[in-house]
Amino acid sequence: MSIVRRSNIFDPFSLDVWDPFHSFPFDTFRALEKSRPSFVSETSAFANTRIDWKETPEAHIFKADLPGVKKEEVKVEVEEGRVLQISGERSKEKEEKNDKWHRVERSSGKFLRRFRLPENAKVDRVEASMENGVLTVTVPKEEEKKKPEVKAIEISG
Repeated sequence: MSIVRRSNIFDPFSLDVWDPFHSFPFDTFRALEKSRPSFVSETSAFANTRIDWKETPEAHIFKADLPGVKKEEVKVEVEEGRVLQISGERSKEKEEKNDKWHRVERSSGKFLRRFRLPENAKVDRVEASMENGVLTVTVPKEEEKKKPEVKAIEISG
């Protein structure tokens, strides 16, 4: 266990931060972060795209939180094999020469999520809309085929 001391008295969250991986001998992610910082930000954008998938009697509905992303920056596609793909890119904020960043928590970079749709999805009727930073993708379902009614026959004799 390791407690890392930070000395910024203006940030109450920077004091006594416990880092369980501090001085970990095989810390490859931190080594990667130092050698390729853009990889880390791209990976976090990729992983931070949260998407909910719910099924109603009529459709499969996907909702993705994409704050600050314009609809022109998002692609919704259906690939062969009933695979729904949602992708795009969050633009990085322009940095001015004299800017001093205290904390960067919002991710930027490319994101991509893929979902295999079930057999009952009507992939030719997919609709997408974006409102207040929430992407909603609606995939209608085929009507369930009614099972043939089975009639019992009484055997005489």
